[in-house]
Parts: sequence; structure tokens; C-alpha cells
Amino acid sequence: MEADLARRALGDFIKTQREQTPPSQAGLPHLALGGRRRTPGLRREEVAQLCGISVTWYTWIEQGRTDSVSPQALARIAEALQLPRAKRAYLFELAGKKDPVLPEQQGSDHVAPEVLETVRHFRAPAYLLDRYWNAVTWNAPARKLFTGWLDVRSGHPNLLLFMFASAAAQALTVDWEQRARRVVAEFRADCASLLDDPEVQALVEELSAASALFKRAWHLQDVVEREGGERRFRHPQQGELRYRQVNFRVANRPDLKLVTLMPDV
Repeated sequence: MEADLARRALGDFIKTQREQTPPSQAGLPHLALGGRRRTPGLRREEVAQLCGISVTWYTWIEQGRTDSVSPQALARIAEALQLPRAKRAYLFELAGKKDPVLPEQQGSDHVAPEVLETVRHFRAPAYLLDRYWNAVTWNAPARKLFTGWLDVRSGHPNLLLFMFASAAAQALTVDWEQRARRVVAEFRADCASLLDDPEVQALVEELSAASALFKRAWHLQDVVEREGGERRFRHPQQGELRYRQVNFRVANRPDLKLVTLMPDV
């Protein structure tokens, strides 16, 4: 989208949301700042006051006259207008900015039962990973395939720890070292916004201590998308197995990844 059009679209969106936000919803009296209201929504000066910014600058934002809106200012506007998740994401998409509040911090970590049930209904191996690559749930074919990982009773087993700290992973994965290096690059791409997260830092430290390969690969700072493709395994009971990996994101929980392994026939 062209810059001028993007600024106007952002301003128009903020304006319509302001006009649809009742003062009571924003914690303001119906006749805030004196005078009679012409519309049921908030006034520009009220939103500016709630956000801690000048009325002039806020007016420029609505009029599409400035492109210097910081992510923090947009976050305050979103909070003042109490935008739900979808509208908040749309606001930052229009602005071309990254939301300083991660999507997973805006809501509960609860996973809908129907999502969990969907994973179990796949006939091919399937598993669901959280943002730290812990397995949230998996189906019976995945448990049967991943000996030493999903068949172990350890709560939410971590894929990275299995890959780098388990001899079973090396025996199971064909071309393990090449695949392991790619896994590191995929994880780095996945957690780009979480590098200062204490849990990510602790996981990286644990993996670095457990695996020299992980430590070297992590410091290379290679980045690739988790795009799927061919996966080959050497299973102790099932022998040589070949799959095509297909990945999905859960619509209302973008921090969750559904990984499926379709038999490559």
C-alpha cells in the first residue's frame, strides 16, 4: 500500500473506532470534559488524554498527516479504544508496525478443546507446538513415530531438547546433522520477537550446554522459515519412513504451530 493511502486508511480506522467507543467503556463520564455530545463516541481530546499525547498530534494521526506514529503510541491508542485482538492486529498492519505487546500476551494460553481434538483426528502423524517448541498435544501415529520424544511421559516434551539432547533423535532422523542445523535456523526465525524472553534464553543456554552442534549453529544466526518438505526417518520397528511435512498456524493462536507428516508414497 502506498504511504499516503496507508496513512489515510490508518486515520480513518482509528476515527471510526473512536466514534464507536462509548465514554463509559473508556471509563469516562457520559459528559466528559463538559458540553453536550454530538455523537455517542469519544472525542479526539479524550482519546489524546487517555493516551498521554497532544490533541494536535492525535488529530494529525486521524487525518493521515503523519507517519511518525511509534508502536508504543499505537498500543496506547488500541488500549484506550479497547480494541479486540483482530482489530488491534489490523491497526498495526495498517501502520506497518510491530505490536510491542505479543499476541500471546494479549490473551489466555488456553488452547480450545476443538483444536486439541483436531490434532488427534489426523490419521497421519501430527503434533502441536507452542512458541517454545514444547509439544502441547499429539496423536497416536506421532507418538508411535517419535520414539524417545512423544512416547515419553514428561508433560510437554520439547522438540529441541529431543533433537539435540537425545541419542534417540540421532538414530531416528536420517541426515540428522543437516536436519538439526536447519531446525536451529527455523527456531531462530520463529522466536525473533522472543529473544529477550527468559524462557527462551534458558532453553538456549540448556541446549548450548547439551550440544556443541546447537551452540555453533545458534551463533551462526542463520534464519529459515519452517516451510515443511521431505522428512525421512529410520524407525527401529517400522524401518525407513518418508513423509512430506505440512505446517499450519492456529488462527486465533498464532504462537501455536500444527505440524503434520503426510506419507510420501
